[in-house]
Amino acid sequence: MGATYDFDTVVDRRGTWCVQWDGVADRFGVDGLLPFTISDMDFATAPEVLAALRDRLEHGVFGYTTWQQDDFRSAIAHWYATRYGTTIDTGQLVYGPSVLNQLSQLLRMWSGEGDGVVVHTPTYDGFRKAITGLGRELRGVPVGDEEALERELARADAKVLVLCSPHNPTGRVWTADELARTAALAERHGVAVISDEIHADFVHEEYAGRGHVPWTRVAGAGRWALISSGSKAFNFPALTGSYGLIGDPADRAAYVRRMETGEGLASPAVLSLTAHIAAYREGAGWLDAVRAYVAGNLGYVAERLGEAFPELGWAPPQAGYLAWIDLRPLGVDDAALQRVLVEREGVAIMGGAVYGAPGFVRLNVGCPRGKVELGVAALIRAVESLAASPAGD
Repeated sequence: MGATYDFDTVVDRRGTWCVQWDGVADRFGVDGLLPFTISDMDFATAPEVLAALRDRLEHGVFGYTTWQQDDFRSAIAHWYATRYGTTIDTGQLVYGPSVLNQLSQLLRMWSGEGDGVVVHTPTYDGFRKAITGLGRELRGVPVGDEEALERELARADAKVLVLCSPHNPTGRVWTADELARTAALAERHGVAVISDEIHADFVHEEYAGRGHVPWTRVAGAGRWALISSGSKAFNFPALTGSYGLIGDPADRAAYVRRMETGEGLASPAVLSLTAHIAAYREGAGWLDAVRAYVAGNLGYVAERLGEAFPELGWAPPQAGYLAWIDLRPLGVDDAALQRVLVEREGVAIMGGAVYGAPGFVRLNVGCPRGKVELGVAALIRAVESLAASPAGD
């Protein structure tokens, strides 16, 4: 019989320098809100990861460290083999302090200021900040619109496609055929692909037959990189650390050289390496359990929204713990909704405008069910009050 895990007990995150809880006022202007915001979970990481971290801490020496060792590389290979049925070339592996840092480095390598970078819309705000912050032009195409995708990739100054797989914030899982067509389009037009797959481990059970397809399985001769981390699925982003696979040997060498010299990041965070190895070697049972718990949370959201607003027809996402909810059929004003949620309900829920999609909200349900119940109830009350009084009076 497999291990059992407790996801219902509340872990108090206040006072831990936590962005979601302690930093809520930075985005919403008010302290003390019940947050459903940034995409980390309120659960402690896997016991197997905690045990490995304690053992490493007991050693007591935390000197300069190398990621270029077999324990780390083989753990990643083991995960891809057992989780995705995919054999990776560990010689293609690189390391970075975060997925977004890797993205920025690759954008610097493969594009110049003013060049076009194609993304799907709605768009994770971290992508938007990285692309525009580097002086590149963000070119959005709606999720699923392959004609628009080809049109943008065919533009002469389009240099990079940033793919979110699975997609954040919608939770969409790309099919193997969709990814293969995307790879062919990018190769045809000479556009590099950066596939951010940090949400891959959270594809839900009902989509297991569809499953996540790593970019390595569809990448052709074009320029590409897959970037990911165990930090999202196992909830240890504060440890930092990510990894990537870069297809072209010259690009890979250039990336490593850039990180070790220009960025001064030759030594990774040793606790990140420790956590990744433990998660990928021993954490599968915990991940399956937390994913099932989150699926239950998403099912609860669907049930409550279906009762309150059947016209939405809301269904859980294919991947992730972020409920992406289209409120446009209800005619709710975004600013009024945020005002009611913050001032009257005391909750922080991300508005869709952050991702370029007014009329939506993104509700993080990676938390105990009791918290989800409070958040959904607050959202329903806020929407109902605005429906009764459109001005939010």
